[in-house]
Amino acid sequence: MFSFQSKWRYFFMFLGIQLVVMALLSREGYQKRVNYFIRIFRKPKHSSNNSSIILGVDVYTNLSHLSKPPRHREDMPYCPLKSPLIAGPIHVNFPSGLSLAEVQRKNPLVVRGGRYRPPDCEGRHRTAIIIPHRHREHHLKFLLYYLHPFLQRQQLAYGIYVIHQAGNYTFNRAKLMNVGFREAMKEEDWDCLFFHDVDLIPEDDRNTYICDSNPKHAAIAMDKFGYKLPYKMYFGGVSALSPEHYLKMNGFPNNYWGWGGEDDDIGIRVSLAGMYITGPR
Repeated sequence: MFSFQSKWRYFFMFLGIQLVVMALLSREGYQKRVNYFIRIFRKPKHSSNNSSIILGVDVYTNLSHLSKPPRHREDMPYCPLKSPLIAGPIHVNFPSGLSLAEVQRKNPLVVRGGRYRPPDCEGRHRTAIIIPHRHREHHLKFLLYYLHPFLQRQQLAYGIYVIHQAGNYTFNRAKLMNVGFREAMKEEDWDCLFFHDVDLIPEDDRNTYICDSNPKHAAIAMDKFGYKLPYKMYFGGVSALSPEHYLKMNGFPNNYWGWGGEDDDIGIRVSLAGMYITGPR
């Protein structure tokens, strides 16, 4: 049986580990994380830590044959349970001189507001992507370059919302996600919302951007952490909630200014609401 002193010693050891992880995220994180990308399903064979030489398909492969949407969608069949466009590991590199105009040109079926519906079938899932943002235009254009075709390969009906924080005040990621939830739900009855860091690029399209029966942590393997979680309850990077999950946990905390802390708070909210965190299937 542990003594009272032993219990407190282990508590402070755990607290110290948490603080070290948060400090590393803060020190290395928001300025340098352009070099780190998400591998959110599994690590492909014959790969290295350099994301620019990962073997895999071009994310735009097989998308050019998709036709423009018809005028009438009333008789449109539902998309297959598993999209035939899903291919697995994606080749990631960083085209020089990439612009948002080029992203738009590469995704002709995406309409104003970052909205997309499969042109030849009715999407079975409606997903909103919420991206907290400030002064990250360089990261944003690469994320959109990969994220649009990534979601199209999964035959999702989706919308991407970039929630920008104006001014020079300390960044508040969780509050921006709350704003994103409210604005997205004003526009459409989304059945799933993915809260997505701007500097994390998905590398395997088998990790579908749809919700589970419990909150889902999609960023379970990032190359920054050697494709492992930094600690068991880590819930940062990319996470998915249904509107019901979000309301049940009373949204995200508004009082975390700066980088780090809100992810652990959100994980605790999930637990206190009687839910648990799942991962990609």
